[in-house]
Amino acid sequence: MKEKRLEVDLYRPIQSYFQKLGFQVYGEVNDCDIVAVKDDEVIVIELKLSLTIELLIQATNRQRLTDQVYIAIPKPKYKLRSKRWADLCNLLKRLELGLILVSFSGKRKSAEVMFQPEQSQRIRVNKRKRQALLTEINGRSADYNVGGSTRTKIMTAYKENCIQIACYLELQGPLSPKALTELGTGAKTPSILTKNFYRWFDRVKRGVYVISEKGKQDLKEYPELVSYYLEKMVQVNKGEDDEQL
Repeated sequence: MKEKRLEVDLYRPIQSYFQKLGFQVYGEVNDCDIVAVKDDEVIVIELKLSLTIELLIQATNRQRLTDQVYIAIPKPKYKLRSKRWADLCNLLKRLELGLILVSFSGKRKSAEVMFQPEQSQRIRVNKRKRQALLTEINGRSADYNVGGSTRTKIMTAYKENCIQIACYLELQGPLSPKALTELGTGAKTPSILTKNFYRWFDRVKRGVYVISEKGKQDLKEYPELVSYYLEKMVQVNKGEDDEQL
């Protein structure tokens, strides 16, 4: 029986392609399927199993974030020298979009850039939205999402910040927002504890919080992040001990 392709199947070969070029690659960032970043260069890639109007709309909307927007689809089975294919490529170039094809050969997958986005003065990047995109990326310790995912939990910078706070409370016991911030949980710590969106925190007295039972249970779903932040906490404690010697 032929294996059904999914949008997520396109992610890894594209991720590998841009990582080899020195980019940091992230999946599912502020509604973008893939974002690749290197220095000041930002690339957005939208994934679909076929070239559709919906894909073109998504991709042109992403041009508000960067002038380097690609669409990525599986390599078509019909001949790429056909008039149909030439017309499709011409349309993408007129829209100033780049094109990536993903080939599947057995268990091997590879991504190939057919052409890059056209550079022009027409595209006006929304600086506020672009900065929001970069802020979200900078708030993540790594890429825990697969681009093109549907009906799966997406790891956002906010959620990762909540996980960090929960980890520190589990390791250190009751702490104040100020103490947590001094440990490196960031300026949003007081707001996260007060809103308690995931119900991971309990206030034991004014200005002092502990991890809730729900928080302890939910942390088990994120072993990689828990290990990352517990190790980070150990390093912080070690640094404090070294200063006292």
